[in-house]
Amino acid sequence: MPNATLRPAAVTALAEVAARAEPTDPARVVACLERILLGKRQQVRLALACLLARGHLLIEDVPGVGKTTLAQALATTLGLPWTRVQFTSDLLPGDIVGVSVFDAASGGFEFREGPVFTSVLLADEINRAPPKAQSALLEAMEERQVSLDGTTRALGEDFFVIATQNPADQLGAYPLPESQLDRFLVGIELGYPDPETERELLERGDRRAELATLEPVAGPADLARWTAATETVHVAAPVLDYVLALLLDTRANGTGLSPRAGLALVRLARAFALLEGRDHVLPEDVRELFPALAGHRLSGRVGAGRGMAREVLERVPMP
Repeated sequence: MPNATLRPAAVTALAEVAARAEPTDPARVVACLERILLGKRQQVRLALACLLARGHLLIEDVPGVGKTTLAQALATTLGLPWTRVQFTSDLLPGDIVGVSVFDAASGGFEFREGPVFTSVLLADEINRAPPKAQSALLEAMEERQVSLDGTTRALGEDFFVIATQNPADQLGAYPLPESQLDRFLVGIELGYPDPETERELLERGDRRAELATLEPVAGPADLARWTAATETVHVAAPVLDYVLALLLDTRANGTGLSPRAGLALVRLARAFALLEGRDHVLPEDVRELFPALAGHRLSGRVGAGRGMAREVLERVPMP
C-alpha cells in the first residue's frame, strides 16, 4: 500500500487499484497465471508488464515448453477476447487483416474482418510464414489500425499481439526483419522447467487441460485503469541517465538501440514498478528488464541477444 512519501498522482492511481475487490488486483492475475505456467514467475510478470505498457510480446523457444499456453492463459485471465492465427508457409495477408468480398445483392464490396480485429491476437509460430504475411501486422502493431482498399479501420486500444516463434535454425523458419522485431516491446524465452517443477508437471498432467476451466479474474476496465496508472509512476533523473547510458553503450560499435527502444524501456519499467506495488522506478527494474527489451533488437534472436544485453549491463555501472 502507498505511504505518505508517494507522489500525489501515483497515490491516487494506486489507491484506485487497491480499493477494488481482491480479484481485480494485478497480483491476482500473476498468481492465476503461475498456477498454469509452473515455475515461470519472471516470464509471467514480464508478459503482464508488457501488456500494461501497451506493447507486444514475442516468445521464442522450442515447441512444447508452454508458449501457446501462456498466451491463452493471459487473455483468458484478463477477460479479453482473443484469436489465434497459425502462421504457415501459405498464409496470405488477407488471412490476417481481412478481405473485401463482392456482394451480388448490393452490387458492391463488403469488408470481412480478419482475426486481427480482436483484443489479443496469438500469432503462433510467426516465423513460419513468409515475410509478406508477417508484414501484414506491422501497421496493426505500431498504430493499432489496418489500412485496406483506401480505408483505415481502427483496432481497439487494448489490441495486443503475442507472437511465438521457433528458433531460427529449425527447418521452415523465416527470420523476422528488424522492422518487425522492433514492434515487439518484450522478447522472452520460457526454457525447460527445472527438475522439481517438471516432476510436479509429470505428476499433475498437462496444464493446458485447465485452460478450459480458467475464469477471468479481471476485465477490460481493470486493464484500462492499470494501464493509465503506469503513466503516473515516477522515473527519477538518475534512472533516466542510466537508461541513456545503456542506449549509448549499444551504439558504440555501430547500430544499437533506437530512441524508440529507450522510450519503450521507460514505459516498461513503469509498468513493472506498478506490478511491484511501487510508485517509482528503481535502477534494479531497468537492469532486470533490459535483456527482455534489448535482446531481440540487438541480434534478431531472443536467446543470443540476451547475452549481448547482459554484456552491456556489465559495462554500464548502475546508479
